[in-house]
Amino acid sequence: IKRHIMLRISQFVFNMFGVNTYIVWDEDSRDAVVVDPGMTDAREERALDGFIDKNNLKIAQIVNTHMHLDHCFGANYVKRNYKVQLGSGYADSPLAEALPAQASRFGIHGVQAQPVTIDISLHDGDIIKVGDSSLEVISVPGHSPGSIALYCKAQKFVIVGDVLFEGSIGRTDLPGGNHRQLIESIKGRLLTLPDDTVVFPGHGPSTTIKQEQQSNPYIL
Repeated sequence: IKRHIMLRISQFVFNMFGVNTYIVWDEDSRDAVVVDPGMTDAREERALDGFIDKNNLKIAQIVNTHMHLDHCFGANYVKRNYKVQLGSGYADSPLAEALPAQASRFGIHGVQAQPVTIDISLHDGDIIKVGDSSLEVISVPGHSPGSIALYCKAQKFVIVGDVLFEGSIGRTDLPGGNHRQLIESIKGRLLTLPDDTVVFPGHGPSTTIKQEQQSNPYIL
C-alpha cells in the first residue's frame, strides 16, 4: 500500500523585518529543511529549536531563497547547531559575503551580521529531497541576482522569497536588483504554475497564483 506522502510547512516570523522563516518537513521520516533562517536573538533561536525538538525533526539542509541580510541572520547559527550546509543561488554569493556591509547600510548593529558562505550552489531545475518528497528549484532573478523559488508540484505550493507578495512584488532598488528581470521572472516562471498553487512569500500572508494573476497591480 502506497502511503500518502505529506510535507508540512511551519512558518515563523523573525527579526525587525518580519521575515517568514519556514521549516519544510516530512511527516513520516521527520526529515526537514530550514528556509530563510532569520533569527537575530536567543528568543528567536529558542523558538526554532523548540519546534525542531518537539517534532523530532532531522534538519538536513538550509535553503535560502536569496541572501539579503534579513533572510540569513540565523544562517550561521543553524549551520553550527545542526551541522548542515546552506544551499542558495550562487549569483547571490557576493551578498552573502557582504552581510556586514548590508547591515551597515540599514544602520543595523548588534545582531548577527557575519558573512555567510553558500555551500551548495542551487540552479534552475535542481531537486531538493525532503524525505520521499521533493522541492524543485526555480530560478527567479530580479529581486536579487540569485533569487530562487522552491516548488512542490505534488502538493501545489511554492516558496518564493521576496519575488512575489500578496498584491505586491519585491523591491529592486537594492544592489543587484533588476526590475525588468523581476517582472520576467514572475510572469514567466511563477504565474505559469497551476492557478491553485499556494504562494508562501518572504514577508506577509500567503496567496495563490490565481489571486495574483487576477489582482496584483504590479503585474497586470
